[in-house]
Amino acid sequence: MNQQEKDRYYTRPELEGMKFRKLGRDVLISRISRLYMPEYISIDDFSIVDDFCILSGNVEIGKNVHVAHGCRVIAGREGIIMADFSGLAFGVTIFAQSDDYGGNALTNPTVPMEFRKISRARVEIGRHAIVGAGSVIVPGVILREGSAIGSCSMVTKSTDPWAVYFGTPAKKIKNRSRDLLELERRYLAERSIRN
Repeated sequence: MNQQEKDRYYTRPELEGMKFRKLGRDVLISRISRLYMPEYISIDDFSIVDDFCILSGNVEIGKNVHVAHGCRVIAGREGIIMADFSGLAFGVTIFAQSDDYGGNALTNPTVPMEFRKISRARVEIGRHAIVGAGSVIVPGVILREGSAIGSCSMVTKSTDPWAVYFGTPAKKIKNRSRDLLELERRYLAERSIRN
């Protein structure tokens, strides 16, 4: 790690001191991100968490995953899983739990739980799934392999594999190419030769 990277990202010894549930090789986490309870967070090889991100709760990040600047990954105990080669663009928010805003319960953490109703469900971001800038994903959504979510979308339902979605609420607009799978194969082959 060069000096510029040491200034921006935690060093390996600093990361190891945080006692992550799992910490892979060559992980980069910005010094100005916030990681709540890292003992519940798992980050695999070659993944990056950029500036101003918040990771909280049971978060599982696979290999070669990028969490761009300003993302909020709020997993609670239900969990958020990001599979290999998935990514979040600038300012994405993912919730695995949320207050019920329907008017049948009080909302916000100033109110005792007996007066609140909270929706809780695991969120899964599949292999090669990408989420565009400013998008929001709600509890229980599964972005299947290769899903692509356009910027500023609100994803309220699970997606089909290798499809592109856009809007509020997000709707399927077309299928996505699988050509990148050949690039993945070549990348992994080159990486195995180097290691």
